[in-house]
Amino acid sequence: MPELPEVETIKLELDKLILGKKIIGVIVNRAKVIKEPSKDKFTQGLKNAILKRILRKGKGLIFELSNGKFLLVHLRMTGQLVYPGNATQARVSFKLSDGKLLDFNDRRVLGELRLVDNWQDMKFFRELGPEIYDLTLEQFSQMLSAKTTKIKPLLMDQTFISGVGNLYAAEALFRARIHPARSAKSLSKKERSSLFKEITDTLNEAIRYKGSSVDQYVQVSGEAGDYAGHHKVYDREGQPCLRCKTKIKRISLGGRGTYFCPRCQI
Repeated sequence: MPELPEVETIKLELDKLILGKKIIGVIVNRAKVIKEPSKDKFTQGLKNAILKRILRKGKGLIFELSNGKFLLVHLRMTGQLVYPGNATQARVSFKLSDGKLLDFNDRRVLGELRLVDNWQDMKFFRELGPEIYDLTLEQFSQMLSAKTTKIKPLLMDQTFISGVGNLYAAEALFRARIHPARSAKSLSKKERSSLFKEITDTLNEAIRYKGSSVDQYVQVSGEAGDYAGHHKVYDREGQPCLRCKTKIKRISLGGRGTYFCPRCQI
C-alpha cells in the first residue's frame, strides 16, 4: 500500500499540475470504486467544480472543490493517480478544463472515491492518530512508554501513528537498530529518541526520492519512484546487511512480513 511518502509525492505533484482547473466531466468505467454517493450523484456533484486545494491526511487525499464539497481518494493497495491520463486503465477518469484527463487506476479495485460535504466527519479520518510531524520527541516518547505492543505492529497502527506502514516501519527500525519484536515500553530513552529521528528522516528521504515503487505505486507522471533502490532491509531477505554483512531475515509480525538484521537490531 502506498504510505505517507508516496501519497505526499502525489499531492505535491498534483498541486503543481491541476489546481485551479475545472472538472468538466467524469468517465466511470468501474463504479465499484465510488463508495458514496451514487454514481450519478458523484458525477453530477463534480461537474463544473474547480479544484481549489489538495490536502493529505495520513494515507488519504482530500480535494477541496469550489462548490463546497470534497473529493476523497484512498489508493489502498494498487490505486494510482495519473496525469495526463489516457483512460485505457482507468476505473474513473476526471475530464479537466485543460482538455486532459486525471485517471484513477486501480488494478485490484480496492481503492475508494467519495464525494462528501465534510471530510472531517469521515470515520477513517477521525480515527487517525497523529503523524510523526505533529509530535515532539517528548510526546512520542510518552506514547511509546504506555504501550506493551510490539514496536513494529504499533508503528503500523494508523490509530497510533498515521502514515507509516510496513515498509517505512521496517526501514526506520533498522536505522534505529531496534528489533521489530521489542515491546514499545521496553525501549530506552535513547532508543525512543533515535526512533523518532529515524522515522522522520526515513519519510523525508523517501519523499525526496518520490516514493518507493515496490508494487503498483507510480508518480503522477506514471514513472516509478526512486526510493526502492535505497532500502536498507525491506524486501532484502537473505541479502547481506549493509552494516555488518549478516543475512537479512524475514519474520511475520501482526500478519505482515517484517525484514530486519538479527545482529544489528536488538
